[in-house]
Amino acid sequence: MQTYPTWPNLASMMFALARGWPGKPMLRAWRDGRWQSTTWGEFGRMAASVARGLRAAGVSAGDRVVLCMENRPEFPIAETALMATRVVPVPAYTTNTVDDHAHLLRDSGARVAIVSSAALAERLLAAAAKVDGLDLLVVMDAPPADGATRIIAWDSLVQDQSPLDDIALEAAGIPATALACLIYTSGTGGSPRGVMLPHRCILSNCAGAFELVRPLRLKDETYLSYLPVSHSYEHTVGQFFFLSLGTEIVYARGVEHLAADMLTVRPTILTAVPRVLEVIRARVLTQVAREKPFRRRLFQMAVTAGLKRLDGVRLTLAEQALDPLLDRLVRAKVRARFGGRLVAAMSGGARLEPEVGRFFQALGLRIMQGYGQTEAGPVISANPPDAIRIDTVGKPLDGVELRLADDGEILVRGGLVMDGYWNRPADTAAAIQDGWLHTGDIGELDRGYLRITDRKKDMIVLSGGENVSPAKIEGMLMAETEIAQAVVTGEGRSGVSALVVPAEGYDDVAVALAVNRTNLRLSVTERIRRHAVVAPFTIENGLLTPSHKIRRVLVMRANAEVVARLH
Repeated sequence: MQTYPTWPNLASMMFALARGWPGKPMLRAWRDGRWQSTTWGEFGRMAASVARGLRAAGVSAGDRVVLCMENRPEFPIAETALMATRVVPVPAYTTNTVDDHAHLLRDSGARVAIVSSAALAERLLAAAAKVDGLDLLVVMDAPPADGATRIIAWDSLVQDQSPLDDIALEAAGIPATALACLIYTSGTGGSPRGVMLPHRCILSNCAGAFELVRPLRLKDETYLSYLPVSHSYEHTVGQFFFLSLGTEIVYARGVEHLAADMLTVRPTILTAVPRVLEVIRARVLTQVAREKPFRRRLFQMAVTAGLKRLDGVRLTLAEQALDPLLDRLVRAKVRARFGGRLVAAMSGGARLEPEVGRFFQALGLRIMQGYGQTEAGPVISANPPDAIRIDTVGKPLDGVELRLADDGEILVRGGLVMDGYWNRPADTAAAIQDGWLHTGDIGELDRGYLRITDRKKDMIVLSGGENVSPAKIEGMLMAETEIAQAVVTGEGRSGVSALVVPAEGYDDVAVALAVNRTNLRLSVTERIRRHAVVAPFTIENGLLTPSHKIRRVLVMRANAEVVARLH
């Protein structure tokens, strides 16, 4: 493929690929105790069938439909069906509470929902009871009884065996400027806002990503999908982009099975949020620490030689002679943790501490850090695979204009920028000015590469007027093996303090030593004067978003008494 194909919209893209690759494996999921595949041809027929079935059930163009399910083949089938008939999908996290769903239903005006399980159906129905109700609920597993809402089974929607031609023809008339989906920001503070993404946003991202990964010469790859598809990154990259390249998408059985699934599926492409990389690195280092001195020495030699190569330092003759052996005895074993076939891993969603990225690069794994936000489709920049600078988030994608405001805020313009926030004209006007999206992130450009320094609103101003970047300090803390999570505080205070969650198997003393090591690498102003060990931040307790971002404001609120004692 020399150039990225052009399609008028995402539904047309999916149907065109289904026609071109009818027998090609497209989606794989764990069902009935084994991995089961769906071909492109099967996908296309089912998407067209669902489109006809929903229309017959009264779903019309312009309606908003909530999609709430785990990563599974039915997600792209349902979404393609909705997009093809100009219905607007509203992806929702399976971890949403009843109140979260109520906000989504109220704000979007959705009167229809498609869910996977009876448990999720009950949560949606409870949310609907708090607002204006639901007209229709589609359930994939055994549906619950509810007299107030019409409920139909998913199986009844996928039975039509007719070709996809009529629905594909209808989809072809949808312009790229039409609204494709409404994705609510997971929000590290405040109520989620509905981001209006037209087809052009996601197609622009796909075209830019194609040029980015061109050096990898991807073909017939295997992608392991474990981030929620309701998250904008996984929605664009893990769904539409990689599928457009002919990549088979394999849906992981859940984060708790991720390590085992990597060994079984042996992906060639993977998205790796920083926390996953930090955990794997910590486990590797813990295991190495238990080895005999000789093996520990071999591991350190492998890392040292790898870092030299990264930094362009010539290996000594002895290192060159030993390197093939080190690759076989050390690096290959680390690569095997990812399945042994990994071509590249994309890191995004939060700041990746350079030390963590360099660790994996030194051991022969290509880690490409990127940056984006839902309002930009969501990918803004990423490291090119043949010119990675791991301390940055790479270069803007093709088609992305990027500049820095006087205060360092990152501004973005191009086809990737959202239409605005659903029913929030004032917020939209503040976010998009003269065509430029104001990201709220602070950055700097270094020879064309973008480096994120902080969130504009998250900068800590100490009582002496000094500005401190919490993201930088938190990233350094969480790069320590002994620390799982961290939040830095200090607004209006004389110095910086930290709330710290120990990594599994480490006590308060080990955490204190890790904090001290971090302080040695910080300036006097940035150093952590006091810290406290607190309970983990989880999705369940509301302190972690579904995309595994720490909700800093809510963490500090939940630990208000501890924070008060620290200062």
